[in-house]
Amino acid sequence: MSAIAHQDSAGASPLEPRQIIERTVAHLDHVLPGQAPILNFVHHNTLHGYQHLPFEEALAAAERLTGIRAYWPEEEFRKQYRASRITDADLTAVLAERAEVRAEAVLVRAGKREIRRDEALHVSLVYGVDALTPSQLVWRMEELDATHRFQDDVPATARQRLLEAAARDGMKSERDAVEDLWRACLESFQLPADGLHPEELVDLQLNLAKSLLARFKAQGAGEEQEPGVHQHMRAEAGALVERLFADVSAGSTLRGLLRTLTGQDVLDRVRPILIRLCAAHLDEGLAAWRLPDRTEGLYPAWRRLAGSDLAWTFAGLSGWRAALARWPNDPMEAISAELRRLGLPESRWEGYLTRLALELPGWSGMMNWRQQHPHYPANRETPVALADYLAVRLCLDGLWIESLCRETWGLEGTLPALRAYFTARPAEALVRYALHEGRLPEYLASRARALTEAGMTPSPPAPLPPGERGVMEFAPTVWDALADMIWTWRHSPAAAESDAPTVHGNAWRLFRLAQHLGLAGGELRALAPAEIKRLLAALDELPAHLRGALWLCAYERHYREALLNALANNHGRGRWAMRAQRPQAQVIFCIDDREEGFRRHLEELNPRIETLGAAGFFGVVMNWRGLDDREVTPLCPVVATPAHEVREVARPGTETQIAKRDRRRTLRDQLRALFPELRRNLLSSFPLIDALAPGALLALASKVLAPLPQARFAEAVAAWWTPAPATQVAVTATDGDAPATPEHPRLGFTDAEQADRVATLLRSIGLTAQFAPVVVLMGHGSMSQNNPHLAAYDCGACSGRHGGPNARAFAAMANRPTVRALLAERGIHIPADSWFVGAEHNTCDEQITFYDLDDLPTEAKKALATLQRELDQACALSAHERCRRLASAPRHPTPAQALRHIVGRARDFSQARPELGHATNAAALVGRRSMSHGLFLDRRAFLISYDPTPDPEGTVLEGVLLAVGPVGAGINLEYYFSTVNNDRLGCGTKLPHNVTGLFAVMEGASSDLRTGLPRQMIEIHEPLRLQIVVEARTEVLAAIYGRQPPLQELVGNGWVHLIAKDPDSGEFSIFDPARGFVLWTSPIQPLSVCARSGDWYRGHADPLPPARIGGSDHV
Repeated sequence: MSAIAHQDSAGASPLEPRQIIERTVAHLDHVLPGQAPILNFVHHNTLHGYQHLPFEEALAAAERLTGIRAYWPEEEFRKQYRASRITDADLTAVLAERAEVRAEAVLVRAGKREIRRDEALHVSLVYGVDALTPSQLVWRMEELDATHRFQDDVPATARQRLLEAAARDGMKSERDAVEDLWRACLESFQLPADGLHPEELVDLQLNLAKSLLARFKAQGAGEEQEPGVHQHMRAEAGALVERLFADVSAGSTLRGLLRTLTGQDVLDRVRPILIRLCAAHLDEGLAAWRLPDRTEGLYPAWRRLAGSDLAWTFAGLSGWRAALARWPNDPMEAISAELRRLGLPESRWEGYLTRLALELPGWSGMMNWRQQHPHYPANRETPVALADYLAVRLCLDGLWIESLCRETWGLEGTLPALRAYFTARPAEALVRYALHEGRLPEYLASRARALTEAGMTPSPPAPLPPGERGVMEFAPTVWDALADMIWTWRHSPAAAESDAPTVHGNAWRLFRLAQHLGLAGGELRALAPAEIKRLLAALDELPAHLRGALWLCAYERHYREALLNALANNHGRGRWAMRAQRPQAQVIFCIDDREEGFRRHLEELNPRIETLGAAGFFGVVMNWRGLDDREVTPLCPVVATPAHEVREVARPGTETQIAKRDRRRTLRDQLRALFPELRRNLLSSFPLIDALAPGALLALASKVLAPLPQARFAEAVAAWWTPAPATQVAVTATDGDAPATPEHPRLGFTDAEQADRVATLLRSIGLTAQFAPVVVLMGHGSMSQNNPHLAAYDCGACSGRHGGPNARAFAAMANRPTVRALLAERGIHIPADSWFVGAEHNTCDEQITFYDLDDLPTEAKKALATLQRELDQACALSAHERCRRLASAPRHPTPAQALRHIVGRARDFSQARPELGHATNAAALVGRRSMSHGLFLDRRAFLISYDPTPDPEGTVLEGVLLAVGPVGAGINLEYYFSTVNNDRLGCGTKLPHNVTGLFAVMEGASSDLRTGLPRQMIEIHEPLRLQIVVEARTEVLAAIYGRQPPLQELVGNGWVHLIAKDPDSGEFSIFDPARGFVLWTSPIQPLSVCARSGDWYRGHADPLPPARIGGSDHV
């Protein structure tokens, strides 16, 4: 994040304090989580504020600001390496591609052999070669015989090379060769064969510390100068004080500084108050009591409430009433006043407010999201401003910071006061810092605790204990004496800060590296000390973020090689390249990766069925109002704003049924609203619990013991009580309506608008001829029990909602004779015997709902009946395939048993994994179905239909990429970041989650809001960036890329990968931002072939490589 310049754009005058705050608050939108309220969850790039940067730079910048690492831990990558999901060839290739790695540079020459940098780096990446603790080394030596035999992970080729070299020096056995290598490693650093006992190394007992101090003292320069150890300690302590106070705003807040120096976190006192306040302010209908006066804003409402302090929030705090009186009424002025009172110069305000917001990023992010979306329905009653939140946080922080500083040092809680204090007492700062860092040995930690728990520093300074006079008489206080001891320990071999070579560090690492490189003891002894140093330095010269990037690129390369190999094998084999025959039926699915398996099974059942893929809003950007909805819901990508409204209305002749249903719905809703109120009421709750307990017990027992029968019974009762009437969609606007605008959405679409939308979608998917008798638009959604993240399983192209209404609206448009006539004028002739049907696929329980079947002509009903039977079979087969990845599913079910299990999961309120969502998504294929038809892609690919034949300039393709690119990237990147660091970039496990105010989840009752995806959604995900393979010529894609900034940002910055497949030759070219398209030249390997998908995945629970299914041919 760039610092805000405190002057205007012309550079003429400095910004006013209010302007600095306003600009800082506005800039926080780029660093705070951008997740919407949980009922409106839409997948997006977790690091959206960094998307203008190249991927690796963005992750490094985010880590510098937040401390969050956004790569998988290296051990996770090593697990994939051991599972052959990453190979040596992958690592070698990515090392060679990186100029900064200097892979071919020679590190050392051992005899006739040259050891290159990439060899050492390969060992470092794959095996770690980390230092041990002294105790770990002793255990390995005594229990694992580590210095007498090869390590278990040393490859056979390296063992053979080392043994052959050792044999030339006269060593005949493995034991002799390894022992000689260990001795050579010790000799390389002039270390004794027998080091200190591990307890001595770890603890550095007091007597040893005193003897070291005495030795350091003896090495002092002169009698009139400070001894060396004390002089070094004071210099280091002074530098520490400067660093700690300089870091305030740049790296921490005053709260963070005090936590470092006292071990006490004022946020522990502030957080419960702040969370209760924010939850009450943002509540969308869950809370029994709401924040009084919340219509005025959070800060004014809290300030008024704080005056009475009925909850004893400030009990025990002196001076809070005076603070309340001085706080300004305006939140901006309150922020300015508190920052000044803390002693922060204006140049630090931006950094400080950023750090403050990031200490509780979930709550800050929700405040910011509500502020950035002023038309959000909940904002009508409750205005939300991030500045209000920051003002309250600063005021609360100030109270408890003041209290802690007064109690600990007798100081006011300001930065200048603390700085002056510790500048005069640097030894105390060093002791406190070392203690609360948590790495001191017990004999030092106990002394430090005793000092800090004694209260404020005594005045005059306390004398030294008698036992320590003589060695440390030069230390003026007990703080100085203890600081000297800590400094001594830190520079002993026991501490990580020491630069001295150690047996458990340098020697052990060289020993491990030499084994993996196949270097014998004699070869090691022939190396000069500088060469040994250079060899070890190569292990550490790659920064952590670059190591993560190398692993990620190798992981992605492995998947990409298998994917392109499969597509290359399939070139010219798949069906529907030209659509020479009229299909028996056509089903247009959403591009969703979960539909890849469903489409494959359906095509296996009947090769004459053609499946296509389009973004699940089907080109209909609309506000939807269902029959029972009170508010409209936008069903379109989040980047679009609807200007039209479509309503579900009852069909003629259902008026009596509707009236009866409305009465019963009203009664049901009243009872639902009354029950929570009675349950929370002091008087009614006790008799209500007694009266309803038997029924509640029966309901709970049935939900736990028989969730599927209980759910079906409840559904039957609901259908009986409020039966669903026959409905239709009102898609057509009346003549003379005002123009449609986002500010004033119009009811329905005009005939021309309908024709535009139908033509655009059909052209984008390449369906302009050979229409089947039945064309099904298959939207999708997900339904499950007790699942706050339900919207995360729904259609991303419909803003996290169900896509059935869009499918239904499109079908209604495409079936209108007026629209078909307009389409014919544009060259799209839909036969009279073709009928479009809207439907929705529940990706959780595999059930399909069809709409408006009353409108079907007789012949279309027959064709649809046949298709429905095949769709039902595909549902069972899809459930069967899904069961292999679900740990609690039956291992070898029949399709019917699998379907029953899947349906049961959706209705089990205790099920944390009703479905696995988009887990394992890794690719997006844009092109004709023939490109991937007949391939088993393991439900990992978004399938987007596009025909390059009638689109030589890429005009249609440009629209397709702009529509589906952000959707696919958003899904993929959310899963990526939630997987690599689920605790910080995801929301952790679902089990302790509580729904807060109907807008978010948090852990327990006093945590930050948890954003991102829960662990149960990403457990099987492989964090890879999306591989987008487009069937188009490279020059077409290059031209589109050159004129579209959104694609330049996503593709050029490496957030997704782009690959071109030549429609004619089938050649693949991988886009490199620095070099353009680079031809893929890997040799094509034969692909496994199976008759059915089940033959390939049966008995496997892990990810599978692509395979060829059946013998589909060109059609």
